[in-house]
Amino acid sequence: MNWFFVVVRKYAVFSGRARRKEFWYFTLFYIIFSLVLGIIDQLFGLISMIGQTPVGTLGLVYGLVLFLPSLAVWVRRLHDTGKRGWWLLIGLIPVIGLIVLLIFAVQDSDHGDNRFGPNPKEAAAV
Repeated sequence: MNWFFVVVRKYAVFSGRARRKEFWYFTLFYIIFSLVLGIIDQLFGLISMIGQTPVGTLGLVYGLVLFLPSLAVWVRRLHDTGKRGWWLLIGLIPVIGLIVLLIFAVQDSDHGDNRFGPNPKEAAAV
């Protein structure tokens, strides 16, 4: 859970690199907290309609608060694999874009330093 708070502390830091561990632990706890907030929204009737879509109030606030950290950790993860953050826009292409981003997210880090900074995995080992 510490990795979740590491990402939150780097609220809008788009420079540098993020290890797979940092990215995936943040993603795991983001989803867990989203599910818990969805259950709480259901239990307390905090669901409202936006157009034809039911939206939980707590889940909406949570998503808005963590939008920038989520975006930043994605960009740093792409930097760790040697790609620019602009590659995140490929996710706008239905299905194919998400598959490409998933492949980038599971790739190992570039060994050694790259143009985005030193390898965080090697820095943690020292």
